[in-house]
Amino acid sequence: MSIERTVQLTADGKARLEAELVHLRDVKMRELFQSVQDANTNNEASDSSEYEEIKDELAYTEAKVRELEQLLDNAEIIVEGSPDGVVALGSRVTVRGEDGITETWVIVSPEEATAEEFRVSIDSPVGEALTGCKAGDAVSVETPGGEFTYTVVEVN
Repeated sequence: MSIERTVQLTADGKARLEAELVHLRDVKMRELFQSVQDANTNNEASDSSEYEEIKDELAYTEAKVRELEQLLDNAEIIVEGSPDGVVALGSRVTVRGEDGITETWVIVSPEEATAEEFRVSIDSPVGEALTGCKAGDAVSVETPGGEFTYTVVEVN
């Protein structure tokens, strides 16, 4: 039994998760079902390790579909931005690292965090350290990769 809880997502985050769900249901599941059916038709199912891998992947994909459906059913859209200039869930924050590199991140819930798109979980060490900061604040963050210091340049 799973506990249903409200999940706060940005509109972009919800759209990305919906697209992932559609892909899993409409593309990946069909491909996996076809692979299982082909193996059964060709009598390759009985002792094939490849068949077992396909079945495992199918079970994982089905579980992921159920997880995404439940997450999206319980999603609450948050407004992106920070009208008061303080970093919070939904804020777009520009930081400068001690190496001088400037990056802009969006602070999001763990369910939509993705490093590739600079969407940082509010529950991550960086997200927790930045929460409540304003432009000009400096924070030190202990991460698995070591300690880093960031200066908040701008909060939107």
